[in-house]
Amino acid sequence: MDASPITGTLPKGTTLVAMILVLGALPPMLDSTIVNVAVNGLARTFGTDLAVMQWAVTGYVLAMGVAVPFSGHLMAKFDAKRVYMGALVLFLVGSALSGLAWNATSLIGFRFLQGFSGGILMPLLSTMAVRLAGEGNLGKLMSLVAIPAVFAPIIGPVVGGLVMEYLRWQWLFFLNLPLGAIGLAALAWKLPRFEPTNPSATMDWPGVVLLAIVSSAFIYGVTQVVRAGERGVGVVSLLLGAAATGAYVIYAFQRKGRALISPDLFRSKNFSAAFVSLFLAGFATNGPMLILPMFFQNVRGLSVIMAALWLIPQGVGMLITRPMIGKLVDRIGARFIVLPSIAITLLGTAPFVFFTVDTSSWWVWLVLIVRGAGVGGFTVPLMADCFTGLTKQQVPVASVATRIVQNVGAAFGSAVLATVVTTVLASAPSDLVGAYHAGFLASLVFMLIGVAPAFFLTNRLTRENARPRAYEIRVRTGGAPTG
Repeated sequence: MDASPITGTLPKGTTLVAMILVLGALPPMLDSTIVNVAVNGLARTFGTDLAVMQWAVTGYVLAMGVAVPFSGHLMAKFDAKRVYMGALVLFLVGSALSGLAWNATSLIGFRFLQGFSGGILMPLLSTMAVRLAGEGNLGKLMSLVAIPAVFAPIIGPVVGGLVMEYLRWQWLFFLNLPLGAIGLAALAWKLPRFEPTNPSATMDWPGVVLLAIVSSAFIYGVTQVVRAGERGVGVVSLLLGAAATGAYVIYAFQRKGRALISPDLFRSKNFSAAFVSLFLAGFATNGPMLILPMFFQNVRGLSVIMAALWLIPQGVGMLITRPMIGKLVDRIGARFIVLPSIAITLLGTAPFVFFTVDTSSWWVWLVLIVRGAGVGGFTVPLMADCFTGLTKQQVPVASVATRIVQNVGAAFGSAVLATVVTTVLASAPSDLVGAYHAGFLASLVFMLIGVAPAFFLTNRLTRENARPRAYEIRVRTGGAPTG
């Protein structure tokens, strides 16, 4: 499909098609957060602990990252409408199977299927919107399709809480089925065809396999190396991850600019700093988002629905800062947005290291608003900085690299914080509060590490860095979601 002409306002037909695209992507958008608040209940249902059950969240996000290269390849080779609808069908199959899971292992496996299909859907959404809008309408259309992603961190936990409170846990996944069926019908009815951009495209299978081994081996190794009786498995997994990393570096240098994560990209100081920061941002977002609802349930004694409602102030804080970030990036660069955002996030996370069952509810809510305001300032400037100074040929490669590292960082953050909490509980079963305090402290450590690369991001307050940024609008308006 050809891009629409440049106009002052979005054509009615274009707006309708964009809304139908969003409708099809709603199930994976919500599922990226809907299970967070239910992990506690699911662990009890399946008779397991947090270290195992957190893979229902970690595995989903990790699979999304693994799927990113497949999304670009499939859209280049086939009609994007068929790929989009096929991925949605696969997601619904994964949802139905997740609802039919008979133990924790089967649920985690089916969540991988959900995450993989969702990882194909989400990049397609932004790419198809870009082709649909044309340059003149890009900002307007991408603002429209980004609205559900902004509200997903608020709505998802509430939906999950309502299900766990009033329905059977299976409805966490069965709810996707009617919503997805409506989306499929609307897509078949109104979504136009999108001609393939490169029917002769080939898949970089060695690169995909090596990166999948790197991310999954390191994450699995971290979760196992601290568990009694599993340390040997954890060490082997970490060694496998290290070997796969070395193999990928050698392979990427041989392929040069054609690698999924090309070494050429790291010649850019901005890209290198933003790439590392995007990984560390997972500890500021997905990690605490996993343990916050469990802290509210296990320490504060809240019901699952109340724990979900207590997360709303954090979402409100994110909504407060997000609208102003784009303009500020253009004006002052990423450095002086990310550094204050880290400081604000630290201020909004540090009190949780000391919160107890007796801490005032109003104080907790206020801190969550502050935390949300800080987290809301991370992703947009980092994604924009990844594209600063890159050539036109490097932009697609950088887009794949940033989406992968974002999802892997989010999965790593969830796994590490869950592992910290369960490890402390294993050594001191009576110190429930201390276990969650340790988890929040771990997130603070990784946020502090994120200060170092942030100093190498762009600073547009000086003439040296005040140069055109040709491609960042694509990222600022259409970057990948964070759990």
